[in-house]
Amino acid sequence: MAKTNPALDTPTDLQSNAAKTVAEALNGILADSFALYLKTKNFHWHVSGPHFRDYHLMLDDQAAQILATTDDIAERVRKTGNTTLRSIGDIARHQTIADNDKEFVAPGDMLAELREDNLKLVELLREAKDIVDDAKDNATSGILDDWTDQAEERAWFLFEASRNS
Repeated sequence: MAKTNPALDTPTDLQSNAAKTVAEALNGILADSFALYLKTKNFHWHVSGPHFRDYHLMLDDQAAQILATTDDIAERVRKTGNTTLRSIGDIARHQTIADNDKEFVAPGDMLAELREDNLKLVELLREAKDIVDDAKDNATSGILDDWTDQAEERAWFLFEASRNS
């Protein structure tokens, strides 16, 4: 994440160490967001069974919501004067949410896995909130609240959709 090109310098009033810590936290969230997006789309494409339409549509909506956050996350990193992820390999080096490459996953298992992944993202967002608050990065702090609410809502919908009664 070290700046190697002066053309990428972005003015910020955040102290450089604090800004770097914020960027590291956000780049981890960005990597996990991309991993969660692709897993959600994978399950959207491969869901089957009697609840196909409901799950298919819900997962598509959730994937779109996750993808919509990625640009904002990356732009927050740039606004702190740092650089962000550059490739699929870079994402893989930073992600903590595990991929799922199985040929078949039962619909209930899909929902449970995505619920846990969204809750993991909530944990990471809460940790990042502490980091950005310590750095006095008010703009990122406020946005993190929105992203946390979105991830909590996705986990809730996944939980409710997986209930038997």
